[in-house]
Amino acid sequence: MPNSQVKYLIIIAGPTAVGKTELAIRLAKTLKTEIISADSRQIFRELSIGTAKPSEDELKEIPHHFINSHSIAEQYSAGDFERDALVLLDSLFQDHDFVVMTGGSGLYIKAVSEGLDTLPAPKAGLRELLTARLLNEGLEKLQEEVKNLDPDFAVTKEILNPQRVVRALEVFHTTGTPISHYQQKNLVSRPFKQILIALDRDRAELYHRIDSRMDQMLDQGLIDEAKSVIEFRESHALQTVGYKEVYGCLDGLYNEKEMERLLKQNSRRYAKRQLTWFRHQGDFKWFKPDEFDKILGYIMTESGLK
Repeated sequence: MPNSQVKYLIIIAGPTAVGKTELAIRLAKTLKTEIISADSRQIFRELSIGTAKPSEDELKEIPHHFINSHSIAEQYSAGDFERDALVLLDSLFQDHDFVVMTGGSGLYIKAVSEGLDTLPAPKAGLRELLTARLLNEGLEKLQEEVKNLDPDFAVTKEILNPQRVVRALEVFHTTGTPISHYQQKNLVSRPFKQILIALDRDRAELYHRIDSRMDQMLDQGLIDEAKSVIEFRESHALQTVGYKEVYGCLDGLYNEKEMERLLKQNSRRYAKRQLTWFRHQGDFKWFKPDEFDKILGYIMTESGLK
């Protein structure tokens, strides 16, 4: 039974294949609590191999939430996750002082941790135009433009995130109002404290783990899994790394050898983008996955139990 008036959400973030699942399970066992998955694809029952879900044995070790909870035929957004996760947390904190949330979907984590910005939709074609500018002119050029248009946004960590810089320009050129104006209106508070932990490995080691995971996925039947849900291939979950490369092969755009190369290359690039996101979002404390004692000590210190 809980013994503290203060509740703590422990967020374990990091790139694909870094070792989040193993750490989350070990922490949940130690703290006698449960795990919320913050993964935008693991919620779907039909997607297992390409989403690197915890194994059946791992799922039996500790209660997991938001894994196999929905069908790929359903629409489910980060906003839906924010709403549902907050309701679940309210219930879990009745019995636990700590809850562990882990995953690589930065937007899902941000939704629960900070709340989502309610921003206007961009003008048609604007995102494509700004993305092309980012590729052709570079991030620094767009950062300078944002600094002139929105000085308040420019002094935040988000100015280092290419996606957020593009979004800031989208909002301004669509509405004439800086994105910081909308963000200030959407500040939220949560009825629990948060302990933000991010994992990283030596880059060569991480990339080796990613390549090995792709080999394992192919051996387990990734192609057949992609075929089984091909009628939903236009859904966002299947327009992501791990599935889009398979569909390109099935469409005859390249052979299986090239598909395998693209799977590994794009997964490594995705991991790099995840690292960039988490380094520029929130105040994460970074650890190696095998530093369990240090991580547990940090949690105890942050929660005042040490």
